[in-house]
Amino acid sequence: MSFFESLQQETQHERQALFGLPIISDALEGQVSLASYRAFLTQAYYHVRHTVPLMMACGARLPSHLEWLRRAVADYIEDEYGHETWVLNDIEACGGDKAAVRDGRPGLPIELMVSYLYDLIARGNPVGLFGMVNVLEGTSIALATHAAGSIQTRLELPDNAFSYLNSHGSLDIEHMNTYRRLMDQLDDPQDQAAVIQASKVVYRLYADMFRELPRHEESANALV
Repeated sequence: MSFFESLQQETQHERQALFGLPIISDALEGQVSLASYRAFLTQAYYHVRHTVPLMMACGARLPSHLEWLRRAVADYIEDEYGHETWVLNDIEACGGDKAAVRDGRPGLPIELMVSYLYDLIARGNPVGLFGMVNVLEGTSIALATHAAGSIQTRLELPDNAFSYLNSHGSLDIEHMNTYRRLMDQLDDPQDQAAVIQASKVVYRLYADMFRELPRHEESANALV
């Protein structure tokens, strides 16, 4: 079994817990309120804006024998640079206050997730950051592929309110193909364990973020 396959197997419980959340089921059926979509974008901004800094920190800490992985990190940084602006523009396009979001603070789950990842890079194994990639890109592919269109139809929002989610559907499929290839080259057991553990932690915290979002029946007035 390849390491990528082992990673999916080892994190199956956490992944199922995330995708088993009622709000995720709502999203996959397009049953999402405007308030819920805005709240999702808001929390997305608070972790997306750290993607490039986290990758930069990871690349700086990788040992010389993982130079091939540092090259991949550099490519990933180039692909991800500026995506937080897409999220802010989506928020504005669906009637939100992007300045308030930009100057605000994340909910506790995203605060803890970002803090955990910075600490993992600084004090632990920086390769563990690829556990975050496993979770966030896999989730965004599912939401973009199965939910974005139906959510847009339900909320009657313009295309420019979905630039982040729609772009990450196609982009992250490409990224995940590259990710699988990279993970299958990762042969050190300690590095593999770090990726698995980080994936488990990020799955749990990301699920907590979704649990805090308003569901459609809780915010039906938000569509008025």
